[in-house]
Amino acid sequence: MEASRDFVYQKFCEYYRDPQTVIPLPPLPSQREFGYLMFKERFMVRHRRFETIRQLRSVLSDTIPSDVYHSIAYYENPDFDMDKKGWLGADLVFDIDADHLTTPCNKIHDEFTCTKCGFGGRGITPEICPCCEGTKFETKTWPCDVCIDTARQEAAKLLDMLEKDFGFSLDELRVFFSGHRGYHVHVESEAVHSLDAMARKEIVDYVTGLGLAVLEKAVKEKPGKSSARKFSLHNFGWNKRLKLGMQNFLLTASKEDLKAAGLKNPALLKNKEALINRCITEGRWESVSGVSGQTWLKLAEHVKDLESSKIDTVVTTDIHRLIRMNGTLHGKTGLMKMEFSAKDLQDFDPFARAVAFKKGTVKVLVSDIPEFRLGGETLGPYKNETKELPVAAAVLLICKGRAKVAN
Repeated sequence: MEASRDFVYQKFCEYYRDPQTVIPLPPLPSQREFGYLMFKERFMVRHRRFETIRQLRSVLSDTIPSDVYHSIAYYENPDFDMDKKGWLGADLVFDIDADHLTTPCNKIHDEFTCTKCGFGGRGITPEICPCCEGTKFETKTWPCDVCIDTARQEAAKLLDMLEKDFGFSLDELRVFFSGHRGYHVHVESEAVHSLDAMARKEIVDYVTGLGLAVLEKAVKEKPGKSSARKFSLHNFGWNKRLKLGMQNFLLTASKEDLKAAGLKNPALLKNKEALINRCITEGRWESVSGVSGQTWLKLAEHVKDLESSKIDTVVTTDIHRLIRMNGTLHGKTGLMKMEFSAKDLQDFDPFARAVAFKKGTVKVLVSDIPEFRLGGETLGPYKNETKELPVAAAVLLICKGRAKVAN
């Protein structure tokens, strides 16, 4: 693997030493902490301060890191130790990563192995090994169109909440492809800079739908008209989202959809038009016979899961977090973290736009990989084959542990 690692390292060298490479500094760079992971030595350098892009580029071209980060926080002394930095505030940052999402493709291309007992499988990596209760795993993941589309829809829900429910303008929302299997959303507004971890936890709870009052109150009486009157929704915030979500669900629901939601009431399909018009639109929740307050609560719980945004909650609440830097390469893929307009979320294609290496080919031995798109080409599937691949594809496969440079 030494030759493969050297090959990727050389490509990262070319990228960071190319004067045409664009690496934008974040706002107020002199108040940010910078850090980077050394490519070969595999240790993290932190507490660095750069005031100009020239200073940063000089360090990157000399050190050639695998990953580059900057703090979401602003400090008086960003190059001091943590207890002496002098926290001034922080951007509000959200991370949406397919690593934490259940997708149809998880069991096709993602693998995990417990480092303690060797137990392994496909799909999302468990938090605890079911055999030995170990918590450390070796993983092999893969970025595909399904992963990216799943993360994209979660990002779309988040942006909609930030704009409509929190009142941020699109000018205050910066959206990035992470360089791997997801998206970052930065809120760079004076209104959020001073928020502490607890305040950010409140925002996280709202975005994820945790503790919604309408779902927290129990309907104690037996199902019927008396309990149905206990269920009501107004037209603001999450209440409005639940109403629209229930309407959309009922418009397209099948028996299988009801079963997946844990609902068995045939009246939900038989009387869907009346339910939408009289109950959801007019607010007369008790007006359709056979549909109780318990049924509405259960449907609302299901819809909440559909409408909430699945973010990495730890990232948003951490006021000292380091986040990957725009324009730098991701060490697990060789793709760029790349900014694009929020309005272009649905059209932005990371497998075309975030490709850093666009010239040349190299011969690699591929172990096992499904069909994938990159740089305008569709490649694979491959299994124990030697192939001449575009450099970008070879870098991706090597970084993901799926290939090595052929002798």
